[in-house]
Parts: sequence; C-alpha cells; structure tokens
Amino acid sequence: MNNNCPPVKKFPKEGKQYQRLLSLSEKFFREFSCSPQFYVRAPGRVNLIGEHVDYCGYAVFPMAVEQDIIIAVATNTSGSLNMHNIDVGYPEFSCDINDFEINKNQPTWYNYVLCGVRGLRDEGGIEGPLVGLDMVVGGNIPPSSGLSSSSALVCAASLAVSHAHGLSLTKDRLAEICARCERHIGTQGGGMDQAISFLAIKDTAKVIEFNPLQSVSVTLPPGATFVVANSLAPMNKAANSSFNCRVMECRLATQIMAKNAGLAWKEYSTLGQLQKILGMSLPQMIRLVSDTFEPRPYSKEEICELLGTSPEVLNQITLSENTRHIDHFKLHDRALHVFSEAHRVWEFKRICEELSETALEELGRLMLESHRSTQLLYECSHPKLDALVDLSQGVAEGARLTGAGWGGCIVALVKEEAVENYKKMLREKYYNKEPEAEGRDINTILFSSRPGSGACIFVQ
Repeated sequence: MNNNCPPVKKFPKEGKQYQRLLSLSEKFFREFSCSPQFYVRAPGRVNLIGEHVDYCGYAVFPMAVEQDIIIAVATNTSGSLNMHNIDVGYPEFSCDINDFEINKNQPTWYNYVLCGVRGLRDEGGIEGPLVGLDMVVGGNIPPSSGLSSSSALVCAASLAVSHAHGLSLTKDRLAEICARCERHIGTQGGGMDQAISFLAIKDTAKVIEFNPLQSVSVTLPPGATFVVANSLAPMNKAANSSFNCRVMECRLATQIMAKNAGLAWKEYSTLGQLQKILGMSLPQMIRLVSDTFEPRPYSKEEICELLGTSPEVLNQITLSENTRHIDHFKLHDRALHVFSEAHRVWEFKRICEELSETALEELGRLMLESHRSTQLLYECSHPKLDALVDLSQGVAEGARLTGAGWGGCIVALVKEEAVENYKKMLREKYYNKEPEAEGRDINTILFSSRPGSGACIFVQ
C-alpha cells in the first residue's frame, strides 16, 4: 500500500489495544453471528495552540492523543448499514447505506458515522452503489470533552468505507473529504481535527496548514509533558450556535476589511485569504483590525450599511442558515483573536526549533496568552476551564483550553518531573470539589499523553 495511505497493521497479540479489539470482536459476533473482516482506528487530538483559526485559513499545532475510536467492520449483501456501539448507552441504528438523510438538528453518535459514509459515497470515486456494512463502534475518547471524539468517528467511518471498497486514498485526501463531510452535521469547522487524525506521527506534534493541506512534524522540547484535564463541563459544538456564530463573525470581518481595501467583498470568506491578497504580515493585520473596527458589537443593519448591501443578500451570501437569526456581531474581538493566535502558532514552532534554555517557560507564556484570548476576545471559554487554568499557574509552565471551548478540556505544559505534583494538586483543588467527578475514574479525566500515531487499519 502507498506510504501516504493509512497503514494496514496486523492484529496485536497482547496489550490494551488487543483487549479492546477482542471486546469489539466478541460484541460483533453476538450482534451479527460472524467475525469482523477488519478494524479501523482513528485517534482524538489535543490542540497545543492555534484555537479557532483553522477555518479562517491559518495553521494549527495539534498532536494526536493515544485515546481513539475503533470500529469493527464486515461487509453484508443486504445493502444496509447496521451500527452498534459497545457502550449500551448509545442506541443502535440501521439504514440503507445508499439512501439516508443526516439530521443536522440531532447530533447523535450514528449521524457522525453517516457523515463519514456520505463523504466517501460522494467524493471517494466509488463506482456503483456502496456495499452494505455491519459495524460495532467503541471508543475511549471522553465525549463532549473537546478532544475531537466526533471527528475521530467521522474519520474512522470514512476509512472503513474506503477499505471495504478496496480504495487507496491518501491520508491527505481522506482528511479533506472528512473535513467537508462533517459539515453535513451542521458544524462550519475547519480541517484540523480530521487532518491530525490521519497525519499524526508517533512522538511528534504537527504544524498543519490548509489550502493546500500540508504538515510539518515538530519535535517538542525535552522534558515537555502535556497533561489534559477535563473540566467536566460538556460541550457540543454542533448543537451550540455560538460556534457557527464565531465562524460568521470572522467572515463578516473579512468582508468589511475587503470592502474597505477596494476588493470585491463577496469573493472573500476567510481572514487568511484576505491577508494573502493584501500581502500584509500578521502584526500588520492586527493593526488593521484596530484601525477598522471598534471593540463593540455591530448590528446587522450597520454591517449591511458598511458593505452597501441588504439583509437578504447578507443572508444569502455570508450567513449560514443557523446564524441568520443573530442580529449583533463582535467583529473587532473575533478578528483580533484570530490574527494574534495565528501569530502565536509560528512563535510556538520557532521556540520548539530553537530549543533555548527558557523554551518551556516561553511556550507556557504563549499558551496562557492563547487562553486569555479565547476567554476575553473569542469568548469561547467556560468558568470551569478558567478555574483549571488559574489553578495551573505556578505549577504548570502554562495552560489553555483546547478544542472549541464552551466546556471540555484544558491542556497544560508541565515539566516531566512536576507531572505527578500537578495532577495531585488538581485532584485536591478541583476534582475533589467537583460533583461531576464523583464516581468517575480519575485517569479518564486527568491524564498525560505523549503524541500518538494516526489512523490505521487492523487485519487478522
């Protein structure tokens, strides 16, 4: 198989991965009276820096975590798609694999599988109807935690369809298909989650750029350990219109700055696209934001006046269906966050590569700056996330929310020798006082992770 395709690996003979695959196999046999033909795995991710910039056309700095989604798969002759989850709390679902609808208003687990299937059906180059598939899904990525369990599920489902049909799609191609098809669930996201799930390389983080998709491996400084702490405030970005509102605020800021520069504003949709055509640096774009916008909400009427257009045209050209009801937009703060955060990504990479004696301290400072920007400018944090970040100061080198926000997890940069003290401090000062933590396995909500590997296929 092409080295640029997800690798096919032999079924492991021991260890935690073996036990999980075995459990899926046993469940599969109980449900379908046969054994799986193969298994697909796609990891979750933690974004180290570069939040809410991928859909604006800017680079991000994620790493895959060791937690993942695994699907046991076999083809069937009925043309049906039959899905079971190893967690009995998730309902089973069946449909015609060539004729189904995805309910944007109901982000249930199986709709993410349907997104992956539809992506391959529409863009995978499969001739004729899809072959039927039986699936059993299992995962150990905490749901609604900001570690991208939903995107990992989309990626795993698309890889299952690809392998079942004998395709040899590259990791880049699969990532691009998955980024587009996840929008069928109603989220106007970028491509970071899908890209790192396919492109990750064990023991390295990645700087990922878009349009075209390209990535560079970055080795983290010696002694750098990343600890993920779940706030236990759940987030569901597809059900939360705040996420899609932020995408539109960035788009509106782009179009107004384009109009002011004498450009055809309807042709521009991302801040990155605008920066490229203006030929300005990120610090220059930061100054342009302050010169263009006041730090206050702008009404829809004001925006139409600035663009010289009508609300009807704005709804049609710019706003997504689930944001047309919003009547005020914070353009200054959202654009300022994006340009400053995009700049921090490249600073983070530079520090990792230069490896000065103060590298960890410098990276920690950037992470804290990033969190304050998401908290105060992008307004996508949560009081519980802020509490975890504040507790981290003085023990960790730095900490920030990771993922879309509005709940979920923080990621903290901690010196290797301080990890246990840091985790002990959070247990005592946060989790012992958090009602949602009662009865939970602490190791599933507070853990360190080294950079994991990307999506793959297991065969016996």
